[in-house]
Order: sequence, then structure tokens, then C-alpha cells
Amino acid sequence: MWIYIIVAVIILILAFLKQVNQYERGVVFTMGRYSYVMQPGWRILIPIFQSFRKVDVRIKAVDVPDQRAITRDNVSVTVNAVIYYKVVAAEKVIIEVENYQYAISQYAQTTMRNIVGEVTLDELLAQRDKIADRIREIVEKETGDWGIHVNNVELKDVSLPESMERTIAKQAEAEREKRAVIINSEGELAASANISQAAKVLAETPGALHLRTLQAINDISSDQSNTVVFLTPVEVLRAFDGFAKKMTQENK
Repeated sequence: MWIYIIVAVIILILAFLKQVNQYERGVVFTMGRYSYVMQPGWRILIPIFQSFRKVDVRIKAVDVPDQRAITRDNVSVTVNAVIYYKVVAAEKVIIEVENYQYAISQYAQTTMRNIVGEVTLDELLAQRDKIADRIREIVEKETGDWGIHVNNVELKDVSLPESMERTIAKQAEAEREKRAVIINSEGELAASANISQAAKVLAETPGALHLRTLQAINDISSDQSNTVVFLTPVEVLRAFDGFAKKMTQENK
């Protein structure tokens, strides 16, 4: 007899006893009305009169699938993202929305398409973090009433049509050529300024041009494989002639 009583008591206790894990919260309903949120551990509920729903409060990652959108400058792109969020009010995600995981995924897809349509292609490629923050702010504002906090939104990939990729590659190549021409012209400008200054110094210093001419002749003469015809100014020849006559007279 006592055995049957003990077994009945154990079965009754198991029917009353409910377990909530550390990463969960239990939303309790009494006769269909919300009562309270059960914290982790073993809790007692009255069968038939009370029921509960478990809610996972860990951070979740929702993969937003590829979304085709048109930017403000009429370029078709495919964008996907990932959203990190967590439940901060377990009772709201059960009472306020039917399926909060599906709802946040759908809302994020719509928001991402709208935001991409408000920016140009250059802004989308260069300011991905800023656009992701805008998506997070909009989704956070709407889902806050559902008891959800959006931690972060990251744009994973932005795909372009093949023709647009070729166009961007040509644009980048043209930009590099432009920079090369500008750098080359700046070098030519600096060189011309130095040459002009050197010519001014040679013109103002007597005999400097003659010495520079002799130095040039000496540099060219070091290569024996070439024959060079060098036009020498008459002044240099006269100087050499005078120097030769003077040396001849001294020797006599």
C-alpha cells in the first residue's frame, strides 16, 4: 500500500516540477493569462491550471539571405548580411510576436533593401560599416518593442553584375594612370626648376660653362665603343689656342 502511495507522490512531484536551464527563461501562464517569468532552476507549476514556454536568451546569429536591390544610381546589386541579437524580455517575445526569429529575419531583409536603395554604389562599397549601423538602428527601433536587443549587423558580401565589375576595373585602371601622369608631371616640373636654376648659375659665373663642357667631354670619352662628334664653342677653342701659345713661349 505504501509503495503505491510513494509512487503516486513521486509522479505528482514530477508533474509539478519543471526545469529551466541557465540560458533559458520560462514564461508562465495561469489559466491562459501571463503570470511571471521563471528564472533558471527547478520550479513548481500546477498542471492543467498553469503552463509555460521556454525562451532562449543567448545571443543568436540570423543569416539574412541574398537580397537583390537597386542603388540610388540605378545599379543592381546583391547584398547579404548577418544579424546578432538576444532576447532581453522573454515575456514580450512570446506575447507581442508570434515567431520572433522569423519576424526579425523578414524585417531585416526589408530594411536592408530600403537602405541599399537610398545610397549610391560608391557609398555602399566604401561605407559598409556606416550602412550596417543604419540597418541596426532601424531594426533595433522596431524590435525593441518585441523584447529583442540587436547587438550588431554586418554586411557579409556585396555582389555586382559582371559588366559592372569590368567597368569598375577600367575606372580603377584609369585612376591609377591619372595618378601616374600627375606624379610624372610633378617630377618634370621639379626637374625643370632645378635645370633653370643650374643654367642661371652657369650663366652668372665666368668660365663655369667652359668647365661644364670639359666635364661633359670627359664623361663621354670614357666610353671607347662610340664615336662622338662634339661641337665646341669658339670661346673654348680660343682659350685653348691662347693657352697653347703661352706654353710654347715659356718653353722657348
